[in-house]
Amino acid sequence: MKITRSAAIPLFMLIALVVSGQEQSHSVHWSYDGENGPSHWGDLSSDFSTCKSGRVQSPIDITSSVAVDIAPITFVYSPSQLKIIDNGHTVQVNYQSGSFMIIGGKRYELKQLHFHHPSEEQINGKSYDLVAHFVHADNTGRLAVVAVLFTKGKSNPLIKTIFSYLPKSKGKEETADVTFNAADMLPDSHHYFTFPGSLTTPPCAEGVTWFVLETPTTLSSSELTLFTKVYPHNARPVQPLNDRKVLSVR
Repeated sequence: MKITRSAAIPLFMLIALVVSGQEQSHSVHWSYDGENGPSHWGDLSSDFSTCKSGRVQSPIDITSSVAVDIAPITFVYSPSQLKIIDNGHTVQVNYQSGSFMIIGGKRYELKQLHFHHPSEEQINGKSYDLVAHFVHADNTGRLAVVAVLFTKGKSNPLIKTIFSYLPKSKGKEETADVTFNAADMLPDSHHYFTFPGSLTTPPCAEGVTWFVLETPTTLSSSELTLFTKVYPHNARPVQPLNDRKVLSVR
């Protein structure tokens, strides 16, 4: 599935911006609240028109699904040095090359992961305390995003490590003398929901395949507070499902 790009943004540029974390740094100012908030994104720029006119927008509330017998996700993640950036709308960790997931015989390389509070995805109307979006791309630039949900509970050592290095300024990638493996952030169960969707930030380009892991993992209240002090709210509201079907894979 190819990205349905905004008319003014070439595909190769869109992919590069998503991977680098600069998609949020478009010259048009947008936010999560007020007159530049999600309900107005589609009117802020012609580049953002898909935010309003798109038919397969993300995130969604998963209220029903169709059980199917298709391939599980195989995660093949290697350790990466911590490279972190506050891009003005979220905290993003850029991942070293060589880590990937395989689904349906296709390989998608892990490019970056970033966070939203509360979770953008909902399950049966329930929102979670945090979500991490693991952004992958195949060799043609097609995007696949894995959503890992978090609820308050037991401490999460990897989250604690990452959030202890939150940048003190915005727009500049910082490198820490820390190595971590994103696999340590995944829940034990890899059962997932999958559906076609979009980027959840402007330009809201469609053609993104989503994989929402059904089982949440945990983080402590203090770990969550580290993030919410920087971003008290950075989640797009759920969007209409329209004629999409959500598949459930166990």
